[in-house]
Amino acid sequence: MMRIASLCIVALAGVAGYLQIESRLPWSPFAIPAVLESELQVAEPAPVVVGKKAQATAQVSVPEPRAQFIPETAAPSVHAGSAILLNDGNLRAFWFAGSREGATDVVIQTAVFDIKAGSWSSPEVVIDRVSAEKGLSRYIKKLGNPLPVRSSQGTLQLYFVTVSVGGWAGSSISWMESNDEGISWSRPQRLITSPALNLSSLIKAPGFDFTDGTLGLPVYHEWMGKFGELIRVDGGRVIDKRRMSSGRALLQPIVFIDAPEKAVAYFRQARSAGPPRIASALTESAGQSWVSGPDLDLANPNAAIAGLQLANGDRLIALNDLESARHRLVLAIAPAGTNNWNVIAELESDQTMTNGLYREFSYPSLLLGANGEVHLIYTYDRKKMKHIQFDPRWIESKKNSKGSS
Repeated sequence: MMRIASLCIVALAGVAGYLQIESRLPWSPFAIPAVLESELQVAEPAPVVVGKKAQATAQVSVPEPRAQFIPETAAPSVHAGSAILLNDGNLRAFWFAGSREGATDVVIQTAVFDIKAGSWSSPEVVIDRVSAEKGLSRYIKKLGNPLPVRSSQGTLQLYFVTVSVGGWAGSSISWMESNDEGISWSRPQRLITSPALNLSSLIKAPGFDFTDGTLGLPVYHEWMGKFGELIRVDGGRVIDKRRMSSGRALLQPIVFIDAPEKAVAYFRQARSAGPPRIASALTESAGQSWVSGPDLDLANPNAAIAGLQLANGDRLIALNDLESARHRLVLAIAPAGTNNWNVIAELESDQTMTNGLYREFSYPSLLLGANGEVHLIYTYDRKKMKHIQFDPRWIESKKNSKGSS
């Protein structure tokens, strides 16, 4: 009987989903991301001195990356960091913290990075389980995966995962809005991604804009299989949803836009067979339909990845390039529109075990700063949130060094 009831529920959800598809609004092309002009000017070499001695040039100084931990709270476990650029050029980061992932005491926290001072503010709580329950008028078992987004109207929005029943497969997405860059927030609202059960929608990677002003959010599904989906959001309402990946073992898509109609998505893979590699999907219809692409020659141990397009068009991925575990974190780069990825830097690596376990460096989030600098936020051993700031000249030097090796 339980199996029949489950099949009936799935069938009803399918019919409702079909009716929703039939009532979809016209599709729109991708809005091409603006290429930011860096205010950091690459220093020119000193003039060549010609004389009786050999010519000599001055060496250009390339700033090294700057790493620091975001100030800690009393929470023993933190995870799933993300960040957004504020209107004043500073950064605001979000993550969840509690006794462990999925615990009832988990809260979503935030802190601001002062770009001039080079330091982080003390963390503050954005929302906890109890305030989420009151705001959403429904039971909330746990919170997770906060993701900040800039709306087409310029306001700051925060999407996050809520679970009322079961594990992460029973998730739904909620959101809040701020008119003062994250100092205060509106009452949370549910994002209805399915007209039937509205279950098993999770979020991790940044969104992007369509030319009609709607927001594209790459989300993923974990109930009865894992796959990526693209939803279009207009004013807090989902107006369309398209499946991004085939099979039932890909999740947490990140998207790079190539042209108004073309984009590529890369996925965390959870396949039980075959080599553990980053999977891909392609669209030539602005996300209306997707086809499977080739796996990248980059390992993925069922771990989240982060992607970022640089001011010069190059693309970065932060990932755990291992076939199992998450004790090594690296940066890889590829020219725009290609799959020619090369690892250019090892950021973390733990070669020793404690109680049979490596330390974990995971769930990266990449962000382009106002002056072209690159910021990376990630989980450090599930105990701290770590931030690394990269000068674009350092990334360029690493890319050139890799290309000449």
